[in-house]
Amino acid sequence: MNTATEGLNDRLIVQEVAPRDGLQIEPTWVETDDKVALIDQLSTAGFSRIEAGSFVSPKAIPALRDGDAVFHRIKRNPDVIYVALIPNVKGAERAMAALADELNLVMSASQTHNRANMRMSCENSLTGFGDIAKRVRGSHVTLNGTVATAFGCPFEGAIDEGRVLAIVDAYLELGMHGVTLADTTGMANPRQVARIVTRVLERIGPDALTLHFHNTRGLGLANVLAAYEAGARRFDAALGGLGGCPFAPGASGNICTEDLVNMCDEMGIPTGIDLVKLLELSRALPALLGHDVPGQLAKSGRNCDVHPVPDYVRSIV
Repeated sequence: MNTATEGLNDRLIVQEVAPRDGLQIEPTWVETDDKVALIDQLSTAGFSRIEAGSFVSPKAIPALRDGDAVFHRIKRNPDVIYVALIPNVKGAERAMAALADELNLVMSASQTHNRANMRMSCENSLTGFGDIAKRVRGSHVTLNGTVATAFGCPFEGAIDEGRVLAIVDAYLELGMHGVTLADTTGMANPRQVARIVTRVLERIGPDALTLHFHNTRGLGLANVLAAYEAGARRFDAALGGLGGCPFAPGASGNICTEDLVNMCDEMGIPTGIDLVKLLELSRALPALLGHDVPGQLAKSGRNCDVHPVPDYVRSIV
């Protein structure tokens, strides 16, 4: 099993999710070689965790149908935990065979969204998670349970916080090693985030909690700060701000990795991630995908990237 260690004092841990969550809704097929090259480059940028792909049905997510090949071909960095999204026992077995370090299981707090996303009720999802937990027990992998629509649902609206906490408790009872709270369509606000994170951290430590924010309504980085100040230390983000849930109306991209790392750098919050390398990778995404990406820093540059003084200014006395 990968034994990468993560210091969780002031350091903000970024889990890069572009290879999975970022690419899953791309209309243009990204070649396996290009996926592998992207992950290999991210593996040397200072990340301790990368969500490298998924083992779902190719009919459901055709853009990620090459998950097995990707996991088999990437150059493993021993300091990186490589995470795979799985839907069921079959997916877990495929991911284990491909030597994924961690399996991410997803269930929505919203019954409606879970039926849209997983084609089953929340109760049936939990039953399936129990089967997966039994299958992987004693193996090299760890399990992470994601609570999708934890901060609001595009179909049902507000989600009762007690329900979110009950799902966290259910995950822990199943033996999950970690929990992710996902703002699937960017409905969270900073005060809500701080409140829920505080309550969840009464159940698990910051080393076991991940926050997954979308910037759908422009509050992504504000929500990160609220969660960080409440004690959370691990966050999902996607290079270029890619991604979005294909089963949730209006779900624009994840928070942008380079924008997040830049904010941390400016505020003196350590991440251990090479921002210059991130910008190089992000600026190559439009050519790879055939369209512009939402990230802002790649367009504007860092604060320290000053511009030449215009000639006419030099002549002013």
